[in-house]
Amino acid sequence: MRIYKSLFLSLLLVGCGSSSPKSPENVETDIFVPVKKSTFDWNLGDVDKDTPFADDIQIVDVDAFTTSKETVTALHNKGKKVIAYLSVGSWEKYRPDEASFPDALLGKVYPGWEDERLLNIKRLDLLKPVMIARLNMIKEKGFDGIEPDNMDVYSWDSETNYTGFALTLEDGKIYADWLIEEAHKRGLSIGQKNAGELSEEYVSKFDWALSENAFILEIEDEMKAYAKAGKAVFATEYIDNSEDTGKTPYTEESFIAQVCQNANTLGYTAILKKRDLDSFVVRCP
Repeated sequence: MRIYKSLFLSLLLVGCGSSSPKSPENVETDIFVPVKKSTFDWNLGDVDKDTPFADDIQIVDVDAFTTSKETVTALHNKGKKVIAYLSVGSWEKYRPDEASFPDALLGKVYPGWEDERLLNIKRLDLLKPVMIARLNMIKEKGFDGIEPDNMDVYSWDSETNYTGFALTLEDGKIYADWLIEEAHKRGLSIGQKNAGELSEEYVSKFDWALSENAFILEIEDEMKAYAKAGKAVFATEYIDNSEDTGKTPYTEESFIAQVCQNANTLGYTAILKKRDLDSFVVRCP
């Protein structure tokens, strides 16, 4: 279950057409697979070609919709790989394609995010056309990969059937397999976002992993299969985390003292961010 997310209301409508979106027929083989301890930053603000990232940052994760093709090109020209943030498990009212989601896909409101509703990932017949159009947009903009947020929407139903769709882990795996296949067809890298229960089985399928607050929740070992395989784990901790964890919030100093040595031992790239995922970042020395 995703714990953190930032809402940004600026819209960028890209690639409207009259015909239904289609998948590429052949799988592209040149897939970007970040190696462990690659340098990383994550900014879901209004990133443009002049947004500063440290020179030594190799990989940046930015919003798929609000980031323009020109900005992606500018980041490439600065020597960076560019990952597209995309929610694959929730409907977002503020997105330019919000009307393309059939009502049958829309479940209950995402708690804390009143402009979002959880998706019925069982209905891939309805969901595939929407996600194919989004993946085509990401490919057209020149992104190197995608960060599939809320891919673990099934976890809401493990005990309470909160979504109302009775989603299961198996539903999540079917969806993950399809997303991986479609991303790779387009030459796009794709990471496992949270969903630590998938790691051992999916380390050979996903190209990297991203966790949120894994260290403060003491579940950081769930992603270690990726580092053992030489793949990057981007471990993001939040400076304002006490609301969700009940623990003392990090300071920059306590993050470095409590997380960085452990992350380095595990082979992870750890960063400290604000919940809004803006330009603020603390990196391990």
